[in-house]
Amino acid sequence: MAASVPAVRAGTTSTRESKATRETAVRVKNKRAHSTYYWMVWPAVIAFALFHTVPVITGVFYSLTNYAGYGEWNFVGLSNYVNLFKDDRVLQAYGFSFLFAIVATVLTNAISLAIAMGLNAKIVARNFFRGVYFVPYVLAILVIGYVFQFFFSSSLPKILSGIPLIRDNILTNETWAWTAIVGLAVWQACAFTIIIYLSGLQTIPRELYEAASLDGAPAWRQFRSITFPLISAFFTINVVLSLKGFLQVFDPIVALTNGGPGTATESVTLLIFRGGFSGGEFAYQTANAVIFFIVITIVSLFQFKVLQRREADF
Repeated sequence: MAASVPAVRAGTTSTRESKATRETAVRVKNKRAHSTYYWMVWPAVIAFALFHTVPVITGVFYSLTNYAGYGEWNFVGLSNYVNLFKDDRVLQAYGFSFLFAIVATVLTNAISLAIAMGLNAKIVARNFFRGVYFVPYVLAILVIGYVFQFFFSSSLPKILSGIPLIRDNILTNETWAWTAIVGLAVWQACAFTIIIYLSGLQTIPRELYEAASLDGAPAWRQFRSITFPLISAFFTINVVLSLKGFLQVFDPIVALTNGGPGTATESVTLLIFRGGFSGGEFAYQTANAVIFFIVITIVSLFQFKVLQRREADF
């Protein structure tokens, strides 16, 4: 019995040493993991700061000057920001951008949800059609825009010559030219939006629809009580991304109308580009860009607050 006591103590000591060794190994491993993490993250942080944060701060600085993009400059304080609210061309650009964005967002989400529900059903060659509908998203919008320009200015006037609005080239109509831009933008944007809605629809169990059918619920009732509530988070993502993207519309306008006729289809981004890089209004349009950034941020946060509260209500 006396001889067994040292053996027990030796075993206990060995266990403690083994546990300490394991803890040391874990600490070394965690230290190496943290070191690897920082080596991977810091280059991305530095690159982000150089190519995003520094230019943003520089832009805000120049927005407080009268810098024309070249030559000397002087501080003018907030005068650029004050003058923006008095500029009719700027206000018109904001009005056009919001009108365009709201109409395009509604059409994109309505069409995309309808197509996604069709693709999610049991139809022939479903995967093939999913690929077909995603093609517009991977195409260069500027190139496709010139194709649409030819379509609106040459093809449609001959095909639909009986309709005055189409026959006279809708792109030259100051009142309705923006609808052609909406058509192009929605055609391209639907591709990505459809994929998001499909992801949401595939998370809904089929048993819910079967139970609703047994209870005699019609298709519209199933959509209102099952489909839409369960994909409301995906709806929020699509609406926020769509409105944000359409507010910044640029390529479709350049390809179809270049802001014309006159300034009828001039968006905020196109105005910033024109005035800032070729109009000698670098500081003035930089102030416009700062205001536009704030506007988009507020709109996006407001959308999230409203739509996410709706998600919680279901």
